[in-house]
Amino acid sequence: MVESRAARLDRVFGAVADPTRRAILAALARGGATVGELADRFPISLNGVSKHIRVLERAGLVTRDIQGREHRLAFDARPLQDAAEWMDRYRVFWEARLDALETLLESRRRSRRRR
Repeated sequence: MVESRAARLDRVFGAVADPTRRAILAALARGGATVGELADRFPISLNGVSKHIRVLERAGLVTRDIQGREHRLAFDARPLQDAAEWMDRYRVFWEARLDALETLLESRRRSRRRR
């Protein structure tokens, strides 16, 4: 089954919508950690952290390497690239709109000064 780009983006945006998951990504961006090490950094249960990690894994933002009983996690930023490219298209749109607004406001300021 081929997965759509929209479905991948939905998972990435859904994953980063939560502040705890963003904090987990920030921690992993500084270096890999075990699930237990991550859980120690947050005021929620190990089970709660595990649920957040699974969401991040489904979005492709976290990889897991299992060695015996130890589950080592690492941050994978590649899915964020697609999200950044998607947002960049809208950045161009909004910059053009804001530039037009700035031009309009400046024009009104100049006409008020002439009065």
